[in-house]
Formats: sequence, C-alpha cells, structure tokens
Amino acid sequence: MNQALRHIGRSLAIALPAVLVLSGTLAVTHVPWAGTPTETQMLTASAEQQRQAPEDLLRDRLVTTLRAEDPGAALTELQRAVDRDPALAPHCQDIARALGEAAVEKYGSPQRAQQHARPVCDTAYASGVAAAD
Repeated sequence: MNQALRHIGRSLAIALPAVLVLSGTLAVTHVPWAGTPTETQMLTASAEQQRQAPEDLLRDRLVTTLRAEDPGAALTELQRAVDRDPALAPHCQDIARALGEAAVEKYGSPQRAQQHARPVCDTAYASGVAAAD
C-alpha cells in the first residue's frame, strides 16, 4: 500500500506541472487582449515590411501639399524633386496626373483646377484634370 501511494505521488509530481503549464497557456490564449490579429494589423505589418517606393512617397507628400495649400505649390515641389533626383523623372507624369485628379477633387471643378497648371512633366497635370472630369 505504501509503495502504491509513492508510485501515485511520483506520477502526480511529474504529470501535474505539465498539466498546469498547458492549462495556463490555454487560458491565456483565450483572453480578449490576446486575440488573433485583425486584417488591418496584418496589412500594417505587411506594409512595414515592404517599404514604399520613393515615387509613391513623393506622390503622397505632394497630394497632401496640394490639399493643404494649392496645386501650384505641389507642382513646383514636383519640379524641384525631379531636378534634385533625376531617377524620379520617369514617374513625373504619373505623379502630375495624380495631382491633377486631386485638384479636381479639391475644387470640384476642372476649370478651377486647371487654373493652377504649371509646365511640369508636359501636359500630365492637364490630363489628370481631364481624367477626373
């Protein structure tokens, strides 16, 4: 009888810590603050892993400038950026077109947006204004 109790005690001494650790781990994973990552969190993590291209950063910054000030300021900054970094030149028309579309969105009228046109990247700004119409 005495040996049977010792055998049970040893078995419990080995198994009980493993059961406690496992049950504690399962309990922690089911609390609300340890939920599964949402789609937004996963997209944010993915976006941090993939850095934005310089032309995308420039476009976003210039659209913000356009909204805060006017299209003329954004177009002038675009020209300066292309002059500083010639690697941006192939993207100049796309950026200017995006600025034209953002200007129509800001002013609600292609005519008002076109008043701010500058000779940057040929007629890309004007084509952006026309495309947004």
